[in-house]
Amino acid sequence: MPSPRIAAMFVAGPAATGLAQGHSPTAGGMSASTVGTGAGTVSPGAASGVVGSGGSAATGGTSASSLGLVAQSTAPGQSSSALATGGSAASANGGYVMSRSGVHGNGNALNGQSMDQAHQPGGVWSKSHTVTHLHNGDLTSRTKSMAHEPGGPPVKSTTGNSVDLGR
Repeated sequence: MPSPRIAAMFVAGPAATGLAQGHSPTAGGMSASTVGTGAGTVSPGAASGVVGSGGSAATGGTSASSLGLVAQSTAPGQSSSALATGGSAASANGGYVMSRSGVHGNGNALNGQSMDQAHQPGGVWSKSHTVTHLHNGDLTSRTKSMAHEPGGPPVKSTTGNSVDLGR
């Protein structure tokens, strides 16, 4: 029978989720949005937490999205952690597309990043960038998404979340 000290459950719903959107009243179809969530529990001798964020942007035949998630659980003599990140980008009519993701580190320090962007000729672009970290019980995830059309500033949306497990 598992010890109740290390049992933990996380449910992320509307109350635990932050949503930010950027829209320009003069920009026809530009949009950028981000969302993030996090939860943690600390009890004598044990701690568990999870943090994530993601976003997307789209305009003029381009789109980009990225996301990241990190989790850690510790108990006396036991520890586990995981980090995942990814994204995608698309461009119509043969535009430029770049999508890169990577995770580096070890059980005590994990770093992940996803950079995704799409460009059309003439200055139309969409970008999304997520950075996720785990270091000594501090879990963080940040996402910034942007879309741009010529003739004005880009629309932007940014979110950041963190959970400190006090380790």
